[in-house]
Amino acid sequence: MTKPVPVVCDTDLLVSWAEAGETRSALWRSEAGVPPPARLEAVDDSLTADAAYRLACEGTALLWRGDFQNARQLLQAMKRRAERKPAKKGASNQPPTSGDAFHLYRMARAQRARTLGRLVIPVNPGHVIALRRAPDVAAACEEAYGAADAPYVVSLRELQGVIGAYEWHRNGVDVPMLGAKIHPSYGVFSPVRGEYLDLVAETPLPAALIDHDVAFDIGTGTGVLAAILAKRGVARIVATDQDPRALACASENVERQGLSGLIEVRQADLFPAGRAGLIVCNPPWLPGKPGSRLESAVYDPDSRMLKGFLRRLPAHLVHGGEGWLILSDLAEHIGLRRRDELLAWIDGAGLEVLGRADARPKHPGIADRSDPFHAARAAEVTSLWRLRSRIAEH
Repeated sequence: MTKPVPVVCDTDLLVSWAEAGETRSALWRSEAGVPPPARLEAVDDSLTADAAYRLACEGTALLWRGDFQNARQLLQAMKRRAERKPAKKGASNQPPTSGDAFHLYRMARAQRARTLGRLVIPVNPGHVIALRRAPDVAAACEEAYGAADAPYVVSLRELQGVIGAYEWHRNGVDVPMLGAKIHPSYGVFSPVRGEYLDLVAETPLPAALIDHDVAFDIGTGTGVLAAILAKRGVARIVATDQDPRALACASENVERQGLSGLIEVRQADLFPAGRAGLIVCNPPWLPGKPGSRLESAVYDPDSRMLKGFLRRLPAHLVHGGEGWLILSDLAEHIGLRRRDELLAWIDGAGLEVLGRADARPKHPGIADRSDPFHAARAAEVTSLWRLRSRIAEH
């Protein structure tokens, strides 16, 4: 089975602190790209949650030397304090309704993540946590980070994410239309939004596939859409991505499904060479700068991938071929993109809309009324836009 590509630690990033009358240092790991903390203080079980939260808010990272399970409880206590932090004077209690409000919301969430991320854990070579009652995380960290020949320090929040991602990868996600599971790797978007999978599984295939039975899956991620197309009878699919972890993940899933003879996984910036009768793309749904590498599947800076897909699509379609754009309108409901902008990009690329299939989201988040964007999420529609070139290429 193909192993996911590990995230390589930047060995130039070191964190230092004073402990037991001497200066110590270790490698610093952060998948989110957070720089090493300027201030690091060794703490243990005697530290109260109030004191820990205050120090973290002031910018001091806390190197935990106590019991691991107590560290988990402390992080939960810090999270509760962050959630009940009083709003700034003059702040409105009205739910945000504009793109600016959403950006402010993201900034606040990022600051909260930085604060909670200041509770850090020491890890010895071989990914062994140097704490009492610590779990065995070697396999999970090996998959995410690669080998560890030197001690390092990592945020407990990130470590919990690594462990959770390892469980997702090991157990897999059920995909009913495949009759099987897809196994997402660390840092690769998990196919938990079933409505867009249903759209790809149910939309009639274009007639162009009869004479040119090749499809492209652009930005394949786990490879789930390519697998669905293969199960629907498409003879050959080229699945592309730029991220080495996504390519390795897709390759593993293709192998697990026994589809290696039908699906070729290839590294490319959007399109491979050549043309296809069907080209499918599920780009990140929200325009904006990712706050971390892990957010790159959600946020598309300046809609680069979306615009690039539309602009280059006509040159890669055979005559009569279709491009399927899978896109949520959540960005429209929170003021990050207008529908007329999307239609202008489609028209400007020399494309026309053949039809559109819509689906309502099914995820639990739409019922969370504590979410300041609940109204937008409740109104969200995911669409599969059927596009074709207005200009006959052949």
